[in-house]
Amino acid sequence: MYTYEYPRPSVTVDCVIFGLDQESLKVLLIQRKHDPFAGKWALPGGFVDMDEPIDQAAQRELEEETGISGMYMEQLYTFGDVHRDPRGRVISVAYYALVNLTAYQHQVVAASDASQARWFAVADLPLLAFDHEKVMEIAVKRLKNKVRYQPIGFELLPEKFALSQLQNLYEMILGRTLDKRNFRKKILKMNLLVELAEMQQGVSHRAAKLYKFDKENYQQLEAKGFSFEI
Repeated sequence: MYTYEYPRPSVTVDCVIFGLDQESLKVLLIQRKHDPFAGKWALPGGFVDMDEPIDQAAQRELEEETGISGMYMEQLYTFGDVHRDPRGRVISVAYYALVNLTAYQHQVVAASDASQARWFAVADLPLLAFDHEKVMEIAVKRLKNKVRYQPIGFELLPEKFALSQLQNLYEMILGRTLDKRNFRKKILKMNLLVELAEMQQGVSHRAAKLYKFDKENYQQLEAKGFSFEI
């Protein structure tokens, strides 16, 4: 068996899971049970086992610390500052995902080495362990950029939604107010929404029409060179 002559860094994964409710864009955090940073809030994650792919490690750590499984995640960035982890030389591969908060908020259960698992508003986060504030900064920047050029924002909405909910989503992520008339004109002109014969239920204001995102039509249009842009 070959033995390396030089020291090798450890590899970890960190998971940035975004969710959206009627109030704000949120992220899932865990409270660390053990040192380093015991009691501090952090992104779900942990060490990669020697015999597992990195993508699989991200899924495993997320499930072990929050109880959530089977979620699609995309690689975000690799963090390798020499002093990012007090335990030694640790390189972390960060992932991010967008989820419908309504579907996942009741599934979150702290497990493994987490004392708690909770959703926090991105605009009002506690002090984070390690370099996770930097991870969050890059994740939010990536989300703001990508949501304007790919229809990933629909992952944050219920299957059926009103146009006001869709506009609210973009305003929360982009951090600015959008003109209602121009937004609706642009989004409807793309022909990516299916108008349903249903209206909102249980709302205090006038009920609005509901729509669904036509993912199949988007994929066909994308193959022909269609460019999504908000």
